[in-house]
Amino acid sequence: MFIHGGYWQTRAKEVFTIFAEGPMAHGINVALIGYTLAPDATLDDIVAEIHAGIDFLAGQLPALGAASDGIVVSGWSAGGHLTSMALSNAHVRAGMAISGIYDLEPIRHSYLNEKLRLDEAASRRNSPMMQEGGTAKPLSLVVGSAELPLLRKQTADFAGHRARYGLLVTYEEIAGADHFTIMNQMLAPQGRITTLIRQLFERIVG
Repeated sequence: MFIHGGYWQTRAKEVFTIFAEGPMAHGINVALIGYTLAPDATLDDIVAEIHAGIDFLAGQLPALGAASDGIVVSGWSAGGHLTSMALSNAHVRAGMAISGIYDLEPIRHSYLNEKLRLDEAASRRNSPMMQEGGTAKPLSLVVGSAELPLLRKQTADFAGHRARYGLLVTYEEIAGADHFTIMNQMLAPQGRITTLIRQLFERIVG
């Protein structure tokens, strides 16, 4: 399952559909999930919608002829953060978070909070890096080497956070990739992100 980026603005659904091509080339089914954007929804609401979407999808999988116990959730940008929040869902077996933010305090203290309207409690509640521990399910974290320093630092810090608690995690910087070109690694059947997703599936079904 793929979660698009953007808490308050997003590209057309058709743009994100093409990113399914890499995993689908290897027989991996992909479902795209959307959510109500801020400020029409709070971040708590958005996270709850992601969990509701996963629950709904899991309920539909048997009728579609698919196993309901093999959901891997992935997301880019805001979707990377939401992937980390979705990992606790009972139907999710593993996650692939791409170029996300895992501590929302920098956003709360910036102009971006005009849309999200986070207070300190909501920021902490929705910041996996500010929680003790976390789910032990496998999580792959990737970021481009040409992305903003904050994104690179937060991704590395979150990987370190999970490692300190003994949680399953891998971390990788994709050389030369920026915040947008990194998704070429999911679009391509032999792309690095596609490969990492395949490895997650192999791990959970092996």
